[in-house]
Amino acid sequence: MQIGLIGAGNMAVALARGWGEPVLVHDAFAPRAEALVEELGGEVVASNAELAQRADALVLCHKPAGLERVATEVGGAARGVISILGGVSLAALRAAYGGTPVVRMLPSVPVEVRQGVSCHARDSGADERLQEQALALFGRVGPVVTVDEAQIDAAMGLMSNAPAYVALIAEAQIDAGVRAGIPADVAGRLVGANLAGTAALLQAREMDTLTVRRCVTSPGGSTARGLAALERAGVRAAFDDAMQAVLAR
Repeated sequence: MQIGLIGAGNMAVALARGWGEPVLVHDAFAPRAEALVEELGGEVVASNAELAQRADALVLCHKPAGLERVATEVGGAARGVISILGGVSLAALRAAYGGTPVVRMLPSVPVEVRQGVSCHARDSGADERLQEQALALFGRVGPVVTVDEAQIDAAMGLMSNAPAYVALIAEAQIDAGVRAGIPADVAGRLVGANLAGTAALLQAREMDTLTVRRCVTSPGGSTARGLAALERAGVRAAFDDAMQAVLAR
């Protein structure tokens, strides 16, 4: 299947690296598209219309504000459109692309290492062939979870935005380690390996977070004191505030 990317920004690059095959790509900023093709192979295509004609799967990776302009440029050339545009509903996609079949996906950056979860917006009116293509394509770079479209924005707050949150947490832990006298490179290795191991443990225990916390926490011990400090600092409220900020858009 020949993949065509409209846009060569961070998420497009992450997806392309995860798929690990040559792509057709068009980006309004040509050097960005050229860099992607130089890395992975494929071709920089001169226009969105040509890209739509040549690609088996046309993936919209441009800025959401460009929806109408890009759809006009594509015209009726696309056999199907897979959108990863945040905040752009299925209704808006259908309005822009007329009778062209559409699927809405929302991936997360770890697709680059084939461990990124993607949300698929449930659509009773979807073209079955295109939907199967999209699910298979995104399933190659991580698990795919289907949710009602009304839940997509909240899902974005949990998974699409989350790599930045986790990176911030890792950075804060590393900085705390440095302040306690651990060299930055050592702190980075400790935090990175521990995050990966903890994620694997949580998955193995079917996300039983309470049991995992209790396995680590002895009464009156250092973990108990650390958790109490995090609760006093409002870690739960901070994540709830972050979710509300995402939904406020």
